[in-house]
Amino acid sequence: MCGQTADFFMLELIERLRRERTLSPDEFRALLNGCDVSSLVAANKEAREVAQSVFGNKIYIRGLIEIGNRCRNDCYYCGIRRSNVRIERYRLDKETILACCREGYGKGFRTFVLQGGEESESADDAMTDLIQEIRKEFPDAAVTLSLGEKPTASYERFFRAGADRYLLRHETRNREHYRFLHPEAMSLDNRLRCLGDLKRIGFQTGTGIMVGSPGQTVENLVEDILFMEEFRPHMIGIGPFLPHRDTPFAQCHAGSLAKTLLLISVFRLMHPRALIPATTALATHSPEGRELGILAGANVVMPNLSPAGERGKYSLYDRKVSTGAEAAEGLRLLERSLERIGYVIDYSRGDSPLTTDR
Repeated sequence: MCGQTADFFMLELIERLRRERTLSPDEFRALLNGCDVSSLVAANKEAREVAQSVFGNKIYIRGLIEIGNRCRNDCYYCGIRRSNVRIERYRLDKETILACCREGYGKGFRTFVLQGGEESESADDAMTDLIQEIRKEFPDAAVTLSLGEKPTASYERFFRAGADRYLLRHETRNREHYRFLHPEAMSLDNRLRCLGDLKRIGFQTGTGIMVGSPGQTVENLVEDILFMEEFRPHMIGIGPFLPHRDTPFAQCHAGSLAKTLLLISVFRLMHPRALIPATTALATHSPEGRELGILAGANVVMPNLSPAGERGKYSLYDRKVSTGAEAAEGLRLLERSLERIGYVIDYSRGDSPLTTDR
């Protein structure tokens, strides 16, 4: 296929993806394999226009609170994996978390994201109580959880206590790839069971992938695209794989920024009303990563509300940024950064248009 013909084919795929919101597996494969710089620019433009048609030029903000780095899992890519003895473990107590919420609420945040390592069911009582306290004190704010795999009963308790959203990346839909990334004690079937439970219970449910994770192929990405087309998540988390020095994948290369931006655009074109964050991993990968993600179709950012002294301990990957415009105290920097590319902060709850407030 000559250069001009190939360019025309890529542009036709991108335009048809916007129009029909899907492609065949072979066409997705061709798009992922053949997208060059000019095609990426076109995909980002189409996705940006779609996002603006639904959300305008508004970017929702979420206050991220990293509640603890204790984790019972041993995922091979993650810096807080159980067998990493080099990090200092911590867990924020309820009053500290509520203080973070109060600080964020005063700054205008109306969504709090409680993210932490996956702990045993023994921690679920305290989490249920915390959710109730946040809901009581901040009734107009949304509560998002990102706490990993749980029994169905725990998810139900969290929802009844007042949690609105749950983020759980499936990471890969391919069984062999999942096994390559995770120890034997974990299973793709259980991850998919959790996602099904969350959506059935009534959570605004988010899933997603790391782009460029070790062992990932284009075929894996096509499987992920098709899975999310069927699952129809309310939120889609896409970020580049970034290695951590104390994991088995320490020497692996970071995921491609261009491929990450392409997939953000692909998912925006397929899911116009989804909430798609410009992740901290993007901002860590590149100084312009957050802005590039927004220009590729993302519409959410999550500044860090965690106590400043604890942020370095939540070390999922090396050099994770948590200051400047990635921090709650840097909202003015974030505002100026967004203004430069034509966007403004939306301080509302920012619920997914796929659902309604409870």
